[in-house]
Amino acid sequence: MTKKTEFPGVLIAEKSGFDDLPLIFSKRKDIPGSWHLEIHRRKVLSTMSVNDQGTLSYHYDKEQDKRYLSLSFCVGGRTYCSESVVNCEECKLNPNAQCVEQTGTMDELNFRFEPVHLNNLIKSENNNSELNALLKFKYQHSFSRPVLINGRIRHTIDSILNHRYADAVENIFINAQTQILLLYTLESMNTMQEEEVPACKFLAYHEEREKIINAREILLQHIGDPITIKELSRKVAINECYLKKGFKVMFGTTIFDFYQDQRMEHARYLLYEKGRSVSEVSAMLGYSSISHFSTAFKKHTGLKPCELLVK
Repeated sequence: MTKKTEFPGVLIAEKSGFDDLPLIFSKRKDIPGSWHLEIHRRKVLSTMSVNDQGTLSYHYDKEQDKRYLSLSFCVGGRTYCSESVVNCEECKLNPNAQCVEQTGTMDELNFRFEPVHLNNLIKSENNNSELNALLKFKYQHSFSRPVLINGRIRHTIDSILNHRYADAVENIFINAQTQILLLYTLESMNTMQEEEVPACKFLAYHEEREKIINAREILLQHIGDPITIKELSRKVAINECYLKKGFKVMFGTTIFDFYQDQRMEHARYLLYEKGRSVSEVSAMLGYSSISHFSTAFKKHTGLKPCELLVK
């Protein structure tokens, strides 16, 4: 049963039942006294459909050191290989063919922010806004409210899940993205009422949003085999105009820019991490001309592909 609280529009959220799904891996990151992050990737059953969802939870306690603010996100629609091979380049299957070993997954991200960290974000003690009251734990009841996962929030979550950094650099990157995610979430609380009605009316229907999400996944599956917007619209059964508008609203970028960004980031990985040659990477990404690939790569990264080759 839900219960109203002092905070406008807040309802107690029910706990999700995803804990029973098979766990693929878990990861933990934290800065003591500041924030903590746990990531769980779970295998999704073929009969399940996972919708992106987020929750902000305010945990109040009379003892100050037991108070905290948490953000929980659940994002689905991804596919990963069920084989033990980590790198697709080592796979026995043709990388340009449809992978028969891919399995649907769901990613859970759980953030916990400590009171000291949140209090340091407040510059004016005289500001009595709802946001300041939240960060200073002025509300004396615990509550939760849904978070609308807009394009910026989804992009930040993707960055946390799919980055290529390691060790100290990874800690710096995760810390920066965590603060950005907190910013976007708190900002969305002030605009949620206006955003409840999608800019594209057809996105009010779940089945139409699923088509846009499926289009995004198809693009990711065709990193080395370019697909036109016309072909993409046919695959997800939606007209080109709705596809382009819906994609921009849901993910905050155009289809072309998203696809190009993903291709160039994959190219960066192949060049720098795997030591592949420029000609190999160009061919793997479906370019007929090395010069065209080099131009696109430099436009995206500011570097020539050869500058990333392992010496």
